[in-house]
Amino acid sequence: MTNVIYPTTNFKATEQIVVERGEGVYVYDNKGKQYLEGLAGLWCTSLGYGNQELIDAATAQMGQLSYYHAFGGKTHPMMMALADKIRDMVPVENAKIFFGNSGSDANDTFIKILRYYANATGRPEKRKIITRERGYHGVTVASGALTSLPANLTHFDAPVDALGILRTDHPHYYKGRNPGESEGAFVDRIVDNLENLILAEGPDTIAAFLAEPITGASGVIVPPAGYYEKVQALLNKHDIMFWADEVICGFGRTGNDFGCTTMNIENPALMTLAKQLSSAYVPISASVVRGDIYEALVEPVSEVGVFGHGYTYSGHPLGCAVALKTLEIYERDNIFEKAAKTGAYLQKKLAPFAEHPLVGEVRGKGLLAALELVSDKSTGEGFPASVAGFLTNACAEAGLIGRPVAGTAFALCPPLIITEAQIDELTDKLAIGLDATLEHVHSEGLLKAAS
Repeated sequence: MTNVIYPTTNFKATEQIVVERGEGVYVYDNKGKQYLEGLAGLWCTSLGYGNQELIDAATAQMGQLSYYHAFGGKTHPMMMALADKIRDMVPVENAKIFFGNSGSDANDTFIKILRYYANATGRPEKRKIITRERGYHGVTVASGALTSLPANLTHFDAPVDALGILRTDHPHYYKGRNPGESEGAFVDRIVDNLENLILAEGPDTIAAFLAEPITGASGVIVPPAGYYEKVQALLNKHDIMFWADEVICGFGRTGNDFGCTTMNIENPALMTLAKQLSSAYVPISASVVRGDIYEALVEPVSEVGVFGHGYTYSGHPLGCAVALKTLEIYERDNIFEKAAKTGAYLQKKLAPFAEHPLVGEVRGKGLLAALELVSDKSTGEGFPASVAGFLTNACAEAGLIGRPVAGTAFALCPPLIITEAQIDELTDKLAIGLDATLEHVHSEGLLKAAS
């Protein structure tokens, strides 16, 4: 074992696959074994591996301007061009863009901007943020406090209360419904709970409601129809901003430009972008803020002298150049439209797995999906997390990389360039992994009902 401290890894189970190279939708380990990359790295390698245009864009930028910062009035053409391009794409009014390095720091940035804005507008108490149970929004100290998953909170003593972070219901009907409750009744109940939380805390103390349009690491939760419309009406009633975390959903993943489009979320005040912004070839993120929020900061910042927030690598020329080329390829090659078609094919191919003895629910949109693993189909009771881990290893043995999420689900999120033939390959290998896992749970006596 090397001296690496591995991220989001069991320290007793490191270095299981050593990835040496990638090509298209495939990666290869140090023994030459090929894997279909069914999670696009970490929900991010949208254009796959070895895209020569992105490599050339990075090489050219390294030769022209390998680095410059954006502090104290300095800038460079790539950063300004990328900001303009993003402004033209997003559903945020008169958008202004702050660049960072990851989705975590982009969300962290917004916590600070919301507090700055509250002070600038004479409402210093309006700074609380509502997130949802089973939400994932990063792992820095602040964005990690926005995250609700046990593994990201246990032992870390996240400053949830100090940061004014509140939790409301997750919108997963399959796991959250009451016996006999319809989807519509479920939505009404959890939206009522949200309003009760707002009224109990005081609307004048709450700045924003934060959500991934469709969640990723928390299990690929697709909220029922009508959920976001009712949530937005409630937020507008109480003067609370909608903050869309599009780190996973953004740029074609759900079959549209953004998850907000797919889920009928209108005009968010804040939007977080990363991952597919550069097809993950270079780290870069963007915190997109509504223009009037930015304008409210101009005079207070002038009084202080500077906006006292920023990273050495904010707007790094290399990241901006690769992101610009990535967005150009999306547009030129109609990647979002093609991904919508292959995404529909993926959902069609996955749907029959709902009949598998281990699967309680198949869910997703576009090229984003998850299988909910259950020990009892009649109740939806899940397995221990080790079963999703076993399935992950069984799929890897068959040549497919996926990811266990939220303890009881298995997620898939292939590159946007995947073909229908490669989706057939993906589902064939998934079937092999599921059948191997079924043998395992039978041998361990873990399956309670196989109807």
